[in-house]
Amino acid sequence: APGGGVLAFALDMTEAEETRDTLRRHVEAHDETLNHIADAVAIFGPSKRLAFHNTAFQQMFSVDPGYLDERPTHAELLDRLRQRRLLPEVIDYAGWKARELDFYGASAAAPDDSWSLPDGRTLRVVRQPHPLGGVLLLFSDITDELKLRSRFNAQIQVQTATLDKLNDAVAVFGSDGRIRLHNEAFESFWGVSSEQLRAAGDFDAVAALCQAAMPDPSLWLGLKARVADPDPESRVPISGEGRTVDGRVASWQTRPLPDGATLVAFSDVTARRDLEQALAAKAQALEESTALKREFVGSVSYELRTPLTTIVGYSELLELQGELPERSRQHAGAIRIAASQLASSIDDVLDMAQIDAGEMELTLGDVRVCDLLDAAADKVRARIEGRGATLTVTCPTGLRPIRADAQRVGQALEHLLDNAARAVADGGSVNLIAEGSPSEVRIRVEDTGRGIPYHLQAHVFDRFVRRERGGPGVGLALVKALVELHGGWAEVESEPGKGAAFILHLPLEAASVAAPPELRLG
Repeated sequence: APGGGVLAFALDMTEAEETRDTLRRHVEAHDETLNHIADAVAIFGPSKRLAFHNTAFQQMFSVDPGYLDERPTHAELLDRLRQRRLLPEVIDYAGWKARELDFYGASAAAPDDSWSLPDGRTLRVVRQPHPLGGVLLLFSDITDELKLRSRFNAQIQVQTATLDKLNDAVAVFGSDGRIRLHNEAFESFWGVSSEQLRAAGDFDAVAALCQAAMPDPSLWLGLKARVADPDPESRVPISGEGRTVDGRVASWQTRPLPDGATLVAFSDVTARRDLEQALAAKAQALEESTALKREFVGSVSYELRTPLTTIVGYSELLELQGELPERSRQHAGAIRIAASQLASSIDDVLDMAQIDAGEMELTLGDVRVCDLLDAAADKVRARIEGRGATLTVTCPTGLRPIRADAQRVGQALEHLLDNAARAVADGGSVNLIAEGSPSEVRIRVEDTGRGIPYHLQAHVFDRFVRRERGGPGVGLALVKALVELHGGWAEVESEPGKGAAFILHLPLEAASVAAPPELRLG
């Protein structure tokens, strides 16, 4: 200072220091925030040197942290990444590199770019000017996202292809009421094009296109309520039918989807309904035919029974006339037997007709199986012994009663025993056997006759099939029908030349709507 003095002055730097400190803290906080995001961030300053990188950047490109701390230039870093095959493989690398470095000084962010790396990863690259100069680069690994998107698109394509293979007309409407998806059958069903549906957009416009074919306002209002109303009470499956203007019968149904969308499907059921009407007409005709057949059988049986009763009565009287010659008495006996057999055959035909018409009702009660076997055996014993054969009844003591119609089961047993009587020869035997199990009772009728040829065994229970035992008839068919009426089944076992066995499988508890109150036997 002049005169040898000292001039001193002081500046208050407190505010500047505080500002610098605040800025430093903001920068550190910003950097710390960037270090915690999953995307890779690299900031290059105005000098094109690396000014900042976050942890994700170092991990994404597997670069040595020491190298990054040396603050390489943008060009140097690109060259290093290229050497390690961590950049897209391009033919003109120099031109590509120059374009990357041209982003410095740009006033606006560049469009997003994507890098397909040799290791299979795909990166989204965002470039934008940094407020302090330079460029900020943001890298996102979108490999999994692209895979998911690809799978989603493939799934949509599969769903679309699947829908197009369906005969039903299907459309899916979103929760906003706009059509999302439809198949080719939907276009064909309503006579609209894909362009019209895309242009229509929402449900009301789509309905307006379809109403030309099916002008039923209540239908479309009901469908709209299911599509557009978010109320859970409205979002329930519904279905119905209607007719189009060209006479088709259209069946429709809706199904709510989990994402709030609604599936609407239409089917042309004209052929099905026509078939149902034809079947109903045939069923009615069959019912009328069955009624006529039943009436005819009943009338014929009545007309036959009257003279048969007369024939049987007079033949019995002739047999009782002591002054008749023996030969005449034998003739009268033969007439009586033949008339009785014819009457029995008529009864069988009537029973089969009643079963076929579903009119036979079982009168159920508790039945002692052993008593049933003894009663049936007593009725045919004389016939079997008259042929020089023996009849044996085997029934275990303690066999529990079954719930059945005693008359009908006895009728079935008599037919089987009569069948065995015709098959057995002099010196043969017939065995009537009962066996119990936890769920059923099995009754076997065995004979030592000639057996049944293998080619006839499958048809032995068919009606009016000619057999070696007794000729054609309905006896065995009636046996099978009576057992099945109890909920059981019948079978035959036979080896030609060694006899045959007919087995009835009867459940312990048969059921019938006509069953009287159950009786418990001690």
